Amino acid sequence: MEESAYNKLILQEDSSVDEPPDYLNHDKPQVTFSMVRPTYIWTSQRVLEITLAGLAALLLAVDIGLGVYYNNLTDESRAVMSISREVAALNAAYDAAATNQAEAQMRLRQENIKQQVIRWHIEHQVKRNVDYKYMANNLHRDITILKSHVPALREGCRHCLPRWILIDSACFFLSLSETRRQWQEAREFCKKHDSDLAVVDSLEKQLKLNQLINLHQDPSRTSAQNGFWIGLRDVDSEGVWKWLDGSKLNQGFWNDGEPNDVGGEDCAATYPRTNPFKGWNDAPCSYRLKWICEMSVA
Repeated sequence: MEESAYNKLILQEDSSVDEPPDYLNHDKPQVTFSMVRPTYIWTSQRVLEITLAGLAALLLAVDIGLGVYYNNLTDESRAVMSISREVAALNAAYDAAATNQAEAQMRLRQENIKQQVIRWHIEHQVKRNVDYKYMANNLHRDITILKSHVPALREGCRHCLPRWILIDSACFFLSLSETRRQWQEAREFCKKHDSDLAVVDSLEKQLKLNQLINLHQDPSRTSAQNGFWIGLRDVDSEGVWKWLDGSKLNQGFWNDGEPNDVGGEDCAATYPRTNPFKGWNDAPCSYRLKWICEMSVA
């Protein structure tokens, strides 16, 4: 009885679903599954196709972009590699140049050292030559002095007055007192003693007289005040130097730059000099100097 009631209930529910009431179906179109499904399926496929096409286009664009980027990246990599090779080559060239420069500087230093040694050697040789020349001059002077005594030895009784010195067959007087005279005054003194101002016309005379005035110079006076008048002047014609007998000067022993006729220097004097070949200066005849007289051997 209960089972029959249950079946009846089921039948009633089924009938209510399959057969809706008439008022619900009145004047309303009936839509079935067979009418909706085909259109829906077509629309979904179209959207899918469009989506896939878009994705394909996007992938193509990405692929093209990646290809272009890769090509650009490859070109840049090649450029970087090329620059790297050039930089490496430049570095190698710089290293080689630096090495060559260091070697050149070393060679230059060595050459400079050699040149310095050569300069020192030349200076040494020049000094030795000067020393040898000085020694030769001294020897020549000593020989000349010795020769000056030969005539006196040969002539025997011939001699000079006291305070007069025999040089080359003539007697010479050197004023060694404090008195100093002008050129003309000095000549007058010599004439009073039967002599005249000295004529230094030979090397022997110059060497001997230079030695004597060097021995008797006054260290308290300047070298210009230690000069001795000799019998030489150019009063007749400037630059034409003549001895008192009128003969022209053939061999002079002038100092460097002399005679220069500064301020009218027309008379000659000999001065103490280490180098006897540079003993003469011209000076104004009004200067007051010592003097040298010369006379023949008695």
